[in-house]
Amino acid sequence: MPLYKSLTVADTTKILIWKIEETINELNTNVLLTENSQARLNGMKSQLHQRGFLSVRHLLKEVGYSDADLIYDAYGKPHLKDGKFISITHSYTFSGIIISDEQPVGIDIEKQREKILKIAHKFTPFEEYKTIANHEALVSKLTIVWGAKESLYKIYGKKSLLFLHHIFIDDFNFADEKTTGAIRYEGKTASYQIFFLEFEGFTCVYAI
Repeated sequence: MPLYKSLTVADTTKILIWKIEETINELNTNVLLTENSQARLNGMKSQLHQRGFLSVRHLLKEVGYSDADLIYDAYGKPHLKDGKFISITHSYTFSGIIISDEQPVGIDIEKQREKILKIAHKFTPFEEYKTIANHEALVSKLTIVWGAKESLYKIYGKKSLLFLHHIFIDDFNFADEKTTGAIRYEGKTASYQIFFLEFEGFTCVYAI
C-alpha cells in the first residue's frame, strides 16, 4: 500500500499522504465501510473520486481509525468521534489527512495547473502577483495561495466564507515553506499558521 509521506507537524499533529496507484477493487479490500459511506461511494460517478474516497479510508487505518470513526456535520465538515480534529483532501492521484489532538486543522492538495491563472482574480488580488515573471513560479505561488485559502475554509467549516473577501494569505518566499493567514468575518479575525510542500507536480498546503 503506497503511503507516500508521513509528517509529524508537532507532538499532537500528524499528516499522512497517499499516492493512489491501486484499482478500486484493490482499495476496497480490507476496508469496512458504514452503510452511509457505501451509499456515498456507490453514488460517485467518477472512478477518480471513488479511489480518492477509499484511499482516505486506508489513511485512517494507518492511524488506527475506521470509516465508522469519521462523521460529518450538517455543513459536510468531517469530525472524529473521539473529539480529535481532522481535515481531508484528495486530488487526482494523491489524498491526504491531517489529524490534531488539540486544535482545528485544514489540509488541501492541488494539482499544479495552468487553469489557475484564469481563475486567480476570483480568489486573490491578482495584481499582487504580476511582478512574478517566471511562469511556473506564478502557477506554483497561486496554487499555494489557493490551497491555503481552501485549508482555512475547511477549518471554518461553514459555507458562508468568500475566498476573495474573507480569507487572507500573507506573502511568502518559496524557500520558507510557510506563511500566515487570517479569516476576517463578521467583525472577528482568526489567525493561522500555514505550511506548504510540493511533489510530483502537486502542492500540499496545511493550516493550524
